[in-house]
Amino acid sequence: MTLIKSISGIRGTIGGSVGDNLTPVDAVKFASAYGSFLKIRHASKSSERLKVVIGRDARISGPMIHNLVMNTLVGLGIDVIDLGLSTTPTVEIAVPLEKADGGIILTASHNPKQWNALKLLNEKGEFLSGKEGELILEIAEKEAFDFSDVDNLGEVIENNAYMDIHIDEVLELPLVDADLVKTKKFKVVVDGVNSSGGIIIPNLLEQMGVEVVKLYCEPNGHFPHNPEPLKEHLGDICKLVIEEKADFGIVVDPDVDRLAFISNDGEMFGEEYTLVAVADYVLSKTPGNTVSNMSSSRALRDITEKHGGTYQASAVGEVNVVELMKKTNAIIGGEGNGGIIYPSSHYGRDSMVGVALFLTYLANQDKTVAEIRASYPQYYMSKNKIELTPQIDVDNVLATLTEKYKSENITTIDGVKIDFPTEWVHLRKSNTEPIIRIYTEAPTQTEADVLAERFVKELKEIAGI
Repeated sequence: MTLIKSISGIRGTIGGSVGDNLTPVDAVKFASAYGSFLKIRHASKSSERLKVVIGRDARISGPMIHNLVMNTLVGLGIDVIDLGLSTTPTVEIAVPLEKADGGIILTASHNPKQWNALKLLNEKGEFLSGKEGELILEIAEKEAFDFSDVDNLGEVIENNAYMDIHIDEVLELPLVDADLVKTKKFKVVVDGVNSSGGIIIPNLLEQMGVEVVKLYCEPNGHFPHNPEPLKEHLGDICKLVIEEKADFGIVVDPDVDRLAFISNDGEMFGEEYTLVAVADYVLSKTPGNTVSNMSSSRALRDITEKHGGTYQASAVGEVNVVELMKKTNAIIGGEGNGGIIYPSSHYGRDSMVGVALFLTYLANQDKTVAEIRASYPQYYMSKNKIELTPQIDVDNVLATLTEKYKSENITTIDGVKIDFPTEWVHLRKSNTEPIIRIYTEAPTQTEADVLAERFVKELKEIAGI
């Protein structure tokens, strides 16, 4: 199955048959459902046209899906603010600035080039709740669409200024000090995976006085490596950071909501530690609470408690993190995949915010990036997955494991997380791919890998594969 409908939106592979992949018919169907949902949600605005902001990443299928989705909304009598090539966080900040009723980002985020997706936002520029997503799927299933007549079609308004507006918004954050950064004359290598990050990240850095070495920054959608910013995909930038004697490297995914750093020694800073480092800086200036998801490192908890705050873990999924952040008045939060959520900017993962805060933090330190990384509590993670087939009963597999380990500290709000005294394992069905994810963390890499191998084996035995 390569059409996935979940809390993260509608995601699938391009081509193939209707209903099994993200075909043009499916794109129109789900755009129609979203537009119809907005009409219900904003029924009191029947006297004026609704407005939706749309942007896309640089993947090859982007222009096709973009035109289909835009014109579907036009057919529903909805105006479209077209940002064109953009980023997920840029669309998120544009929605409230434009006083729009919603937003759509056309991106499959870290998935390979054959994938695309519709990420759906509300009028605050935040992801829809699970209940709202269910209503959209129900509307799509019933095909309960009512299109406008020829005199009441929507309009498309192009606005290509928002990446610059986004940069301005980031530079105006109180904890971002571009003037201080400029005095340090940093040199940074950027891997933009040939998507929109190759435009916006270098532009931000240059405005902060940073010398930029570009790697894969041509936004043509031809990803030069698997776009998920993991160590096994990033050999080129690790090598280039050393060759260029750079202060560090920056890697983003195609829609620029995930951020990973390469230390000055060419080693991975660790995507789990992106949030830890930025939170350390933010909490040192504005103490408070933090939130990350259950699959994220314990290191954020340690840093939060060091600064006198309280840490809590949510279910996986940005909307879940944001919901708990609001409940706990968290100062900063995010996900261990390199997603920074900083409410002083907006409630969405934003690599731009992360980069600017990290640069300011680095400029305040008399340390290299590698030294900063070494100063944090040392945890090591192993991230594995098992491909799903229709024969695997995931719920039964996880229930069996829950029963087996019932004497341990178990959390079941999102799959099964088993907290052992010095390590943990989290097993859950992915929101974005047909897989079961198996994440582990321990005091050493060997222990994390051994724990992961043990649970992969147990899962396969229970599932009969």
